[in-house]
Amino acid sequence: MIQDLRLQVRDLAVPIAQNLGISKIPDFADVIVLSSLFFSVVHNSLSPAVSGALFPVSYGKAGKRVRNNWDIHVASLVHALIIIFLAGRCLHLPSLDENRAFGWHEDAGFVIAIATGYFIWDTAESIIHFTEIGFVLHGVSCLLIYVLGFTPFVPYYGVRFLFWELSTVFLDLHWFLDKTGMTGSTLQLVNGIALIATFFSVRCVWGAKMSYDFFVTLNGVYDQVSTPYVVIYGGGNILLQVLNWFWFAKMMTALKKRFHNKSDGHKVVNGHGHVNGEAKI
Repeated sequence: MIQDLRLQVRDLAVPIAQNLGISKIPDFADVIVLSSLFFSVVHNSLSPAVSGALFPVSYGKAGKRVRNNWDIHVASLVHALIIIFLAGRCLHLPSLDENRAFGWHEDAGFVIAIATGYFIWDTAESIIHFTEIGFVLHGVSCLLIYVLGFTPFVPYYGVRFLFWELSTVFLDLHWFLDKTGMTGSTLQLVNGIALIATFFSVRCVWGAKMSYDFFVTLNGVYDQVSTPYVVIYGGGNILLQVLNWFWFAKMMTALKKRFHNKSDGHKVVNGHGHVNGEAKI
């Protein structure tokens, strides 16, 4: 029965793929749907049950908004751990390296499908529980980029940009340390250093290098790529790089203020912002 449903989802995706010219998406339509449902279940069911049992005070007695943010960070952390592992298995696929613009491999398609399902959930959550336009723009940009990756188009870069999620692991841990009464602790300081180091290295430095390489690749196949792709991928790369530096600056300011206040003996008040995989401390 489950297999029949998966085949039906794939069949339903065929006319959409034909109309949009995204030829590879029917083969992974069921994975996209299952991924989106999985992260929705983690957010709405699994996290509340597990977090309530493990943290009856920090989670159980928190307000509705904080509990929702907690559940968002759980889903974000789960995605980061899964996608880093899967993307790592696609770094040395010859078919992608030989043709960085249009090369394809089924393993990369599976990883991109998982990420697409996550960004469907992420974008919807950013809109439903709106806190900042940057989170919505990030979700929409990533969703468009990964959906269009099924054309196929630049999956070589798609799997590599997913390593940005390495910093998300430390971001989510930082947030949980806040909510479990460990704000300003030595453990949070160590985690904060790891957060800054990974965010700067994988997003600001390595991410910029990947964006530069992408534009070099795009320039080489410019006459083979339609204008919407140039706008979405070119504009998306620039937007995401700007957001990375913007969030990095906010993190530096927040961390400096937090530990400076602690050293001065001031009370630190926990924040309530959520990030959907990004930086808001």
